Amino acid sequence: MRIAAAILTFLLGLTLLPSGPAAAATALPGGKSTFVVSQGHLKAASQQNWLRLGNYTFARNGTVNAGFYLWWQRSPKARQSTGTAPDASCSTKAGGKSTRVRGCKVLTAGGFTGGPSERRTGTYSVAGDVLTIKWKIAQTWTEQWYVRKSPDGKLARLDLKRSTLATHGYGYGSNASYATRRAMSSVKAFPSSLRQDLTSWAGGKLVRSANQPFGLSSFRQCSGTTSCLTYLQPSSNSACQKEGGCPRYGGGTKANISSIQYYLTMISKTDRRDTLWHWCTCLAMERGQFCYTGNSHVKPLMQIIDDSGAFRGWVGAEASFSTDGSRAKDMLAVLRISDFR
Repeated sequence: MRIAAAILTFLLGLTLLPSGPAAAATALPGGKSTFVVSQGHLKAASQQNWLRLGNYTFARNGTVNAGFYLWWQRSPKARQSTGTAPDASCSTKAGGKSTRVRGCKVLTAGGFTGGPSERRTGTYSVAGDVLTIKWKIAQTWTEQWYVRKSPDGKLARLDLKRSTLATHGYGYGSNASYATRRAMSSVKAFPSSLRQDLTSWAGGKLVRSANQPFGLSSFRQCSGTTSCLTYLQPSSNSACQKEGGCPRYGGGTKANISSIQYYLTMISKTDRRDTLWHWCTCLAMERGQFCYTGNSHVKPLMQIIDDSGAFRGWVGAEASFSTDGSRAKDMLAVLRISDFR
């Protein structure tokens, strides 16, 4: 009996032994799972620059998945139509001076109307305020970002610290899914001010600008084409000048036309894609065109959405490849337009 009791006590003791610790979950960057990201390799002396715009999805098991649109000077993509044209409530079919943009089909960067051109997976870790990602691809690609939380706690911002391949980058994340987006009516109704930071490349020169006001309140909401906002900037002190390709019609000429046509359009109802298209009115006039077919500015965008599902701006890229094949005339940029900067 004593032996049996001892065995029973031993077995009961085994059941009371603590189990091994479960694998600790990896902390999400800023407590957020889904980020929209713009990054690029922009070096002044290079004509092999590239841009990537897409999303990161982080899981608590320490893995990260990415889907990206890629634009590269090595393989330039022509502009493509979005299929969207603003209606008569926010555009005009008349040429010359007007208070509305011309009723043109909006263009965007090549490939942006389809699915991402690349996908990859990796692992990540967070130490203090630094996020480290190691991508599982053939070449070594590691990147680090500083993680900042918004004052209201609904957003996390990524500021590029270091990358094996990229030179510039911005990112914003929340726990809203990548499929969560806001309609153009909500974008137009955004109550706060947006400001833009960007680094651009053109003609072998890098230009950095920061804290630029983005005049969203100036855009006109279309009543028919509800996926589009438009704005005819009446004049510009620096762009659209006769020295800038408008010798007959631009600012400083007798005609003195320096207006800019702006179009802001949704690309998809099921994800964060928007696009911004703009060009100097005088450039179309120089060509005898109603809708400009030359080196217009195409800027694909990804909406920044916070934890509550509210619109907070965009990360974006400019992928405007020259129509005459000269890489020196390409216009490239990495940018963010946000209220949390």
